Amino acid sequence: MDYGQFCPVSKAAGLLSEKWALLIIRDLLCGSARFQEFQYGMPKISPTVLTRRLNELCDAGLVARKKIHGRRGFEYSLTPAGRDLEPIIVHLGTWGMQWARSTLTDEEMNVYLLMIAFEKRIDTAQLPNRETVLHFDFDDTQIGKRWWIVIRGGATDLCDYDPGPEPAVYISSDRRTMTEIYLGDISIAQARRLDRLKVSGASALTRTIQSWLRPSTFAGIERKGSLPRPPLTHAS
Repeated sequence: MDYGQFCPVSKAAGLLSEKWALLIIRDLLCGSARFQEFQYGMPKISPTVLTRRLNELCDAGLVARKKIHGRRGFEYSLTPAGRDLEPIIVHLGTWGMQWARSTLTDEEMNVYLLMIAFEKRIDTAQLPNRETVLHFDFDDTQIGKRWWIVIRGGATDLCDYDPGPEPAVYISSDRRTMTEIYLGDISIAQARRLDRLKVSGASALTRTIQSWLRPSTFAGIERKGSLPRPPLTHAS
């Protein structure tokens, strides 16, 4: 989009104001790199629009595209210019926590995005120096019901299939509770006391879960107010 102005705000907005562009940048900052991963994180985006936005961001010099060796498709990563958008994404998230936090709908609770977020926030330094498997079970959905996070040598790997080794920790809850835990609206200890979260497995890990299963970096940001929801539109 070209606003036809020399103002640097308009120049930046011209690159980033297209729908989904900022969320693609967000997902790249969170570690997504492949087409399917973007689709999981943004289930409402069509493949056609996602392809178009990725191409536009590549053409703009914000995203780099590399062919996957020996396989179909590409891997995407942020260029230095794209990575410099991280403070802007962080400020948007902070503003969203302060002003744009409304009641969460079921549709907004994306299990894949939530699990990616938890995977990136695990403090591996607080876990044993050996392979550790965490198993998550969501009791309020059949799509994306079970997940595993495998930690090896400080690296994490998110799986939607059983990777094989026996999990060290089992975590069972529902999407709303886990989303509220991630956003800092409720603590793990509170959720367990209210029987909204069940944790079992190795006692050394279940006792210390709050130290290694960390909430969002935005958790703890207090609301300053709320914005009215847009009015519902009705077909004539």
